[in-house]
Amino acid sequence: MNISILVFGSNNFLAKLPDQICYANAFSVEVITNLDQAVSRIQVTPPDVILVQASLDGSMELCCWLKNQTKLSWIYCILFEDRPQQLADKSMYGWHRELEMTAAALKQGADAYIWQLPEDKTDSKALATNHQLILAQLTVGLRKAQKYRDLMRTNDLLSAIALADSLTEMNNRRALEWDLPRQIKKAKTQREPMSLIILDVDYFKKVNDTHGHLIGDRLLQLLCTRLRHNLRFQDTAFRYGGEEFVILLAHTTGEEALVVARRLNRIVSEQPFALNNKLTINITISLGTACLEAEDDDQGESLLYRADQCLLQAKAAGRNRAISWEYSSHVSHLKAVSS
Repeated sequence: MNISILVFGSNNFLAKLPDQICYANAFSVEVITNLDQAVSRIQVTPPDVILVQASLDGSMELCCWLKNQTKLSWIYCILFEDRPQQLADKSMYGWHRELEMTAAALKQGADAYIWQLPEDKTDSKALATNHQLILAQLTVGLRKAQKYRDLMRTNDLLSAIALADSLTEMNNRRALEWDLPRQIKKAKTQREPMSLIILDVDYFKKVNDTHGHLIGDRLLQLLCTRLRHNLRFQDTAFRYGGEEFVILLAHTTGEEALVVARRLNRIVSEQPFALNNKLTINITISLGTACLEAEDDDQGESLLYRADQCLLQAKAAGRNRAISWEYSSHVSHLKAVSS
């Protein structure tokens, strides 16, 4: 575990912390005194623990801001009380003032609240005890950070399982429903072209009826392997359902999408699939393509619809071909642009 500690405080404040923090090699310590810089640093590279000097301008604002950030609220924030007035009030009014201040600090966003010892009244025993408390709170923060990382790893694993097709190991339809709106938003924001291919295995039911579903499943696995090995780095493939697949083409115009579709059509049809030593099967695919348009909805339903209409036209025109919405006359019933 690479431990990271952000100190929002002065170098003088850092010097008063236990040597185990100041001079440790087990983790990195970064000191920042500007609130805006601290916020930027936390957003870009969140630390495991934040140590905050209460007398520094912006200290309470930082604690409050941190706890209002849903994705950052796991960071353990320790507030060190060194403001002269608060230290004087504690000395004058006793333990009830200390409890009031502690409750206020925790309410404002700190996870722990530690009183700095006055330098003129600090003996070695009190200092050692104070340092033990600081190290104990640091341990709590690091334990929390470790649990958060473990949770994130578990969530990533569960998400990967939930978004993967168990048979083909491709992304599944749920993954498409998550990724398509994201890619559409990115394309519209950056004003970049984006296209989509829907493809279907021709007469796949005949394969299942003739050879059985186990052979059909194996054929789909081999097809997906061939598709994956022949896609570009910016292309993302999904099993849409049964023998139907969707490929998202980032930074791709309608003309370029048709070129990709035709190439995939040839790659599948020109070489038979060897199921085992005795069985080889020839298959073809039909494909429909469409390019993102300005008026398309953000979920991708209209884009999917146009590509699907082209796929249906490809099947109606004899299968084993690619038809593009942009390069067909859909006004004249989707005149085929076939391979």
